[in-house]
Amino acid sequence: MAALNPGKPTEPRSKRLSIQVVTWNVASAAPPLDLSDLLQLNKDNLNLDMYVIGLQEMNCGIMSLLSDTAFEDPWSSFFMDVLSPLSFVKVSSVRMQGLLLLFFAKHHHLPFVQILSTKSTPTGLFGYWGNKGGVNICMKLYGYYISIINCHLPPHMANNDQRLEHFDRILEMQNFEEQDIPNILDHDLILWFGDMNFRIEDFGLHFVRESIKNRCYSDLWEKDQLSIAKRHDPLLRQFQEGPLLFPPTYKFDKNSNNYDTSEKKRKPAWTDRILWRLKRQPQANPNQRLPVPHFCLSLRSYVSHMMYCISDHKPVTSTFDLELKPLVSVPPITLMPEGLWTMENDMLISYSLTPDFLSSPWDWIGLYKVGLRHINDYVSYVWVGDNQVSFSNGLIQVYFNTRDIPETEDQFLLCYYSNNLHSVVGISKPFKIQPSSFLAEDPLSEAQPHI
Repeated sequence: MAALNPGKPTEPRSKRLSIQVVTWNVASAAPPLDLSDLLQLNKDNLNLDMYVIGLQEMNCGIMSLLSDTAFEDPWSSFFMDVLSPLSFVKVSSVRMQGLLLLFFAKHHHLPFVQILSTKSTPTGLFGYWGNKGGVNICMKLYGYYISIINCHLPPHMANNDQRLEHFDRILEMQNFEEQDIPNILDHDLILWFGDMNFRIEDFGLHFVRESIKNRCYSDLWEKDQLSIAKRHDPLLRQFQEGPLLFPPTYKFDKNSNNYDTSEKKRKPAWTDRILWRLKRQPQANPNQRLPVPHFCLSLRSYVSHMMYCISDHKPVTSTFDLELKPLVSVPPITLMPEGLWTMENDMLISYSLTPDFLSSPWDWIGLYKVGLRHINDYVSYVWVGDNQVSFSNGLIQVYFNTRDIPETEDQFLLCYYSNNLHSVVGISKPFKIQPSSFLAEDPLSEAQPHI
């Protein structure tokens, strides 16, 4: 009936977003040559939309930190090198000493991702040192609140109470009152992962290793400290986890698949975990018909990757399908390159904005090659306030000087960056900029957008 009634707005269709979550304690190692298995690049039909990557124990020596401050750290650069040719853009990142959290998304999702906050919560020495703790990215994704937390909790069997205290403290510190963001427990989704350092209680080293050798994990699950804590802690119980059908991911001899053969011979444990929590929906009143937002998460896989041996930990990944009915289905800005773009003329860009979008003189439009690594990876940019030339019929036009852009066969994109929202709010379709000789070769051709 909605299709037959032009006066009734159609509801946005549900979306399914596939998200790959990675957690890995890399023990100060450099990236290996190939991470295809970790990133699921060897699966043709996966069609991922986003990557959430959390690393622990990155090299955080003085020289390394100074270098990483001036340049991209080696791990971030590696992931961007691999993912940008596949149209993934690094949307946000946050680092605290050895903890790194990265969020990548396919570029067509950018106008619907608003980064609200990034935060670091140190819980190390005296509660102030950042070798332990958590890092968080808080965002709105198609209008829904999502928090992502990468953590590194205290080690050793006897420190379980301390681990649980740090878990609670990290959660309590994720408050956003000054930014008018709901409490984290009111967010639609929390993804929490990292080296949580929970151990296997009671059983001796020989029993644990024999159980792993025979793939008899059920007895070990019963004595896993995180599983025990979830049975007694109501808040922790709200966090879900997939079945542990893979061998414990710690502790291995480096460059091997052998569990610890040093004098200490540490007992294997599932230290590296991925949890999630969906916001509880209010109970429906049978006398009221309130629209319930469609938002659900399903786990497709939860695995370890034994082939990587650079660390004493094995990486763990989860692949999720997030189904949602967008609360925001139209980008705040619609960008349209005007006419035929060539290297020798100033070009016009037209754009329109939604009625509720608040623009700023400090908004800017960036010109990017397709395959951009991050939002600052522009070829050129213009301030919309300085370069505006006209405004009529709801369309704003700005001019763009392309004379300094090197000639290339690459395709380009335009992105509108909002200073108020600190996010991309509009993106164009890919287009080409023709070389200077193009019009000379065909002077009678009509000037049409080459998109």
